[in-house]
Amino acid sequence: MALLAVLVLAACSTSHRAVTERPGKAAAATPETPETPENAKPGTADWQVRRKGAEHEIEGYADRVSVLPGQSFRLFVSTTTSGFTAEAFRMGWYGGANARRVWRSGQVPGVRQAAARIGRKTRTVSAPWRPSLTVATADWPAGSYLIRLTAASGAQRFVPVTVRSTDTAGRVVVLNATTTWQAYNKWGGYDLYGGPSGFSDRSYAVSFDRPYDKNGAGKFLTYELPAIALAEKAGVPLAYATDNDLHADPGLLGRARGLLTLGHDEYWSTAMRQRVTQARDQGVNIAFLGANAVNRHIRYEATPLGDDRLVVCYKDSATDPVSRTNPAESTQDWRLPPKPRPESDLIGIQYMCFPAEGAFTVHRPDFWLFRGTGVRAGTRFPGMVGPEADAIAPGGPTPPTLEIVGRSPISCGTGTAVAHASYYTTRSGAGVFATGTMRWVCAMRGKACGHGVDEAGRAFVTRVTDTLVRAMAAGPLGRSHPSRPNTKQLTAAP
Repeated sequence: MALLAVLVLAACSTSHRAVTERPGKAAAATPETPETPENAKPGTADWQVRRKGAEHEIEGYADRVSVLPGQSFRLFVSTTTSGFTAEAFRMGWYGGANARRVWRSGQVPGVRQAAARIGRKTRTVSAPWRPSLTVATADWPAGSYLIRLTAASGAQRFVPVTVRSTDTAGRVVVLNATTTWQAYNKWGGYDLYGGPSGFSDRSYAVSFDRPYDKNGAGKFLTYELPAIALAEKAGVPLAYATDNDLHADPGLLGRARGLLTLGHDEYWSTAMRQRVTQARDQGVNIAFLGANAVNRHIRYEATPLGDDRLVVCYKDSATDPVSRTNPAESTQDWRLPPKPRPESDLIGIQYMCFPAEGAFTVHRPDFWLFRGTGVRAGTRFPGMVGPEADAIAPGGPTPPTLEIVGRSPISCGTGTAVAHASYYTTRSGAGVFATGTMRWVCAMRGKACGHGVDEAGRAFVTRVTDTLVRAMAAGPLGRSHPSRPNTKQLTAAP
């Protein structure tokens, strides 16, 4: 029997050189914002999953991808133990602790819920469970949250939830890549990449009505948290949203200063792309702090728990029935028929290589974001390019103002290639920066990122991103930092 409890909380040379992280004079004076007092509060050291336990020992999901502050969401939890508790952590800077606990439940009786259900037509996995408890978010500040479930045995899992901002005006919007989290979620044995037999029996649609696999928040922790912590540390006005919110809310970016898409934001709907393009054309800055962004075209559909909780992506126009009735909404790569719209038109560069591996190599050391880092032409930061990389799109479309600022020789599978980092500005004044590597956010962790990333790489990425976020928050980048086109001088990567 489900337990319903509404719980409220009151209240570098051609190798690398040393890089300093002290912001320049122009960035030193930052006015206090709502995020500043929140991040001045003590963090919580004990927020990570310490022991996952057996596969189904404890797991859960929420019936909302995001909520507004004060709104409630339900947790659906299954455990093989006698009970569990839940804790909510707001993820951010907090003096380096990266989290603050804002709520904790009492002991909730444990129930082993029904097995995964797999749809016949699209091989969509769902968890047809009963709700375990309802959580109210009174006094929870907007931000990215992880709910940690702890079974009576000590096993733990995360459930991610975003408390989205009520207003994005004058703020840099941090976007959680929820559609990509779900695309790679193999809970129940299927995701958009494969099933028990591999690619041939993959899901054609994936549902938010199920837990995430592994620890419940792997992609958020790897590709998003370090950048969110850095942006909060900078103290600029931030807002928080998800891919689902960008799709559903036509006005989300209307008065924003900028948009941060993080390390891996691959799956975009038509509405998502149209709204970001429109925002850019109205002067909103964009930063792609990853690679392989906007690569897969998706549709949203409803599930029994609500609208936009099903991500549809056949990855093949011949398989997607919509390709014959509405070709513009067929779900394959954006650049492919029946209606090709390469993502380079928005990003500047686009996905080029997997598996990629190499050093991020500076091409334009006098690029404004690189000032103060001590780099020069050819400075290399080992391990920073991978596991996916972007480059100039052969044949375009390429923004005419595109400036290539990084040009990195890499290994690409069994061959070689060149990855690019880019920047362009528009008539509206918007600036669009793309790192061209999926490892940019991970590199903020330095050696903990692995792959040969070192302290110099961490300091470089940290300094550049801090400068970027502060400048985005100040207004359209093109007004003070117009791009300097140079693509005619370069040969596109193979």
